[in-house]
Amino acid sequence: MKLIGNWSYPTTIKFGATRIQEISEACKQAGITRPLLVTDRGLANLPITAQTLALLERHNLGHAIFAEVDPNPNEKNLEAGVAAFKAGNHDGVIAFGGGSGLDLGKMVAFMAGQSRPVWDYEDVDDWWTRADSDAIAPIVAVPTTAGTGSEVGRASVITNSETHARQKDYFPPQSAAKCGDL
Repeated sequence: MKLIGNWSYPTTIKFGATRIQEISEACKQAGITRPLLVTDRGLANLPITAQTLALLERHNLGHAIFAEVDPNPNEKNLEAGVAAFKAGNHDGVIAFGGGSGLDLGKMVAFMAGQSRPVWDYEDVDDWWTRADSDAIAPIVAVPTTAGTGSEVGRASVITNSETHARQKDYFPPQSAAKCGDL
């Protein structure tokens, strides 16, 4: 049996062997021309990451990577990721890896255009309405493991480095359509 197909929840999800070859098209569909690939330290130097960066470079999308992602990403990782995003003049994020890389990648895309601290968007009441949904950069999510489902959700988990409390942040519903999986 050969497993290949498309699924929409809430946006198109592409799966199957060799679909990573379509990364440039996924970026194009999301409106990304200068992506920042966000992944964890463990994946940063593996062949799968090098091959993906080579694909991006081959299609004139650059070769930018941010890998300062802890196993439980925190606000310090987020601040460094947002700084890298802004310094590189990126216009979108490729969230790459397991839950940590995917969560931080989504948060970098989210926070790069926000004016409030990340803690102001915690999953409390309707705090997500504080976000400027027009300022959220587009995202292409590429899971390299199965398990967290972070690639299909609009939430991210960030750990407070001082209290070690984990916080779930939700993107506004409008941003969910900007997240896809390849």
